[in-house]
Amino acid sequence: MKQIVLGTAGHIDHGKTTLVKALTGIETDRLKEEKARGITIELGFAYLDLPGGQRLGIVDVPGHEKFVKNMVAGAAGIDLVALVIAADEGVMPQTREHLDICKLLGVGHGLVVLTKIDMVDQEWLELVSEDVAEYVEGTFLEDAPIIPVSGVSGQGIPELKEALAQLVDSLEEQPAEGPFRLPVDRVFTMKGFGTVITGTAMGGQIALGQEVTIYPRGVTAKVRGLQVHNEEAKQARRGQRTAINLQGVEKAGVERGDVLATPGSLQPSLWLDLEVRALPDMARPLKHRAPIRLHTGSAEVLGRVLWLDREELRPGEKALGQVRLESPVTVMAGDRYVLRSYSPVHTIAGGVVLHPHPGRRKRNRPEVMADLKTLLSGEPRQKVAVHVRHAGAAGLSVADLPRLVPMGPKALDALVGDMLSKQELVRFDKEGGRMIAAPVQQELLDQALELLTAYHQANPLKAGMPREELRRRLLAREDTKLFAHLMRKLEGGQAVVADKDLLRLPQHQVQLAGADQDLRERIEKAYAAGGLAPPNWAEVVAGVNPAQAKQVLGVLMDEGVLVKVKQELYYHAQALAEIKKRLVEYLRANETIDAAQFKEMTGLSRKYIIPLLESFDATQVTMRVGDHRILRGR
Repeated sequence: MKQIVLGTAGHIDHGKTTLVKALTGIETDRLKEEKARGITIELGFAYLDLPGGQRLGIVDVPGHEKFVKNMVAGAAGIDLVALVIAADEGVMPQTREHLDICKLLGVGHGLVVLTKIDMVDQEWLELVSEDVAEYVEGTFLEDAPIIPVSGVSGQGIPELKEALAQLVDSLEEQPAEGPFRLPVDRVFTMKGFGTVITGTAMGGQIALGQEVTIYPRGVTAKVRGLQVHNEEAKQARRGQRTAINLQGVEKAGVERGDVLATPGSLQPSLWLDLEVRALPDMARPLKHRAPIRLHTGSAEVLGRVLWLDREELRPGEKALGQVRLESPVTVMAGDRYVLRSYSPVHTIAGGVVLHPHPGRRKRNRPEVMADLKTLLSGEPRQKVAVHVRHAGAAGLSVADLPRLVPMGPKALDALVGDMLSKQELVRFDKEGGRMIAAPVQQELLDQALELLTAYHQANPLKAGMPREELRRRLLAREDTKLFAHLMRKLEGGQAVVADKDLLRLPQHQVQLAGADQDLRERIEKAYAAGGLAPPNWAEVVAGVNPAQAKQVLGVLMDEGVLVKVKQELYYHAQALAEIKKRLVEYLRANETIDAAQFKEMTGLSRKYIIPLLESFDATQVTMRVGDHRILRGR
């Protein structure tokens, strides 16, 4: 069965609520104030079983100009609209505003209902019908049926039901793909149940027991109970009017404007990229940084509009721009929205969300405008490329794409797979599914080679650049997976040589000459002669420039000729290897050794034996147990 939701629209006192009751038998005005004042204030909900068995969800909206924000909240999830116009009054201000809102929200189907026909004669009814037909010319209701009815006598109600059934049959249902999303339009508590929210599901499906996240708060709750059209259900899906009993959250923890969604599927943002279409009858141009009221889903948020290529938007024009909001919203690319003026409050514009969390963009940049035009009307492949490129070295995960590219998840996965196979995208994090654009990868590889070149030029006597230092300089954030991927590319292509924790270009060789070579021979000779009682470093390099001595020492250590045991205490590698061999043989024969025994074995003073024993502990040769050492692994 299709999941279709009908919304009412029209001026106050034109009989929308009476019409819904005549159709369904359900009174949608539930508040005491609504009954006392005789007007709809809050959204009302009902359902209608149509001829043929289709069940139609109905959202009844208020018609008073003070409650247009409530009307927008209800219109956000509808598939078709019944534009209600009283036969005794004809088209009125809220008729026009409500129809504008439906157009801006992308509602593309509906019909016109002429109510209160019992209050006019046939001639007047024909005149009003002609006026209405002329008014809807050029809109999505141009060829829609105009059904005259009386909610009091019931005249025309059967014909209206039949027209609705035909209209529903002609609609193509949107698939329930992607993450579950439901803008909250009502929150209340039920004794014995706790917090209950209602709304129209905009995507995906949800089942009993599943976890959901309340955005933009980030609070997680569990689905304790479900109702669809006032009937218990085990699951709910896109297009259904749904009530959800939440476990793990109080009523104060959720409010109208929040979005219930699959955990991790949305990202709250204070910035939105938008295509903005101004209404032709907008009272004045919409200037750069003008305050506005943005309506999306069931949320109303204050903010400012920012134009990227102009100073103002005139009536009837369209442009690409941004809004900076005072509080975060959670939307997806492709969502529709409405802009209303700050004061006095009127509907002035609307359009499509291009990017749900872009950050601030610079003005008057051709490249920025080119990317926004791609996000507006480009092919899905182009949109994916723009988003992954913008992510830069941070990369973008496959799980991020559904909220950025309006496309079914299966088709999106297939597209990403094709782009990966053609090396337009590069996956560097299989576990997290993160990708970077091929040009971004090449830029990082080139930067790594440039950094290595500069390092060799600044440090000609060092064997290579420490791997961790290159990572810090290359990547702004600590991303070990991306760095490992880049190094595999460079090492695999033999553009870089890795020697333990050092990286170098293949052509880099440490070559000492002149005074440096003389100093190298002097140091090595002194330590080779010293054996297990090496000389004092300061005495060996007396009279030598400290910087020069440090560089030559670094060469000897990189080459493995000298080994640092502790500060200012170095051993020739051969001497250290010999004493290590003797120590291992001793421990294999005797199992343990203490400082006194080691002193007796080597004939060295305490000045050397303690640093040597600690060095062997640090290099995993031995392990200290109390005052003794044992061979590690025994």
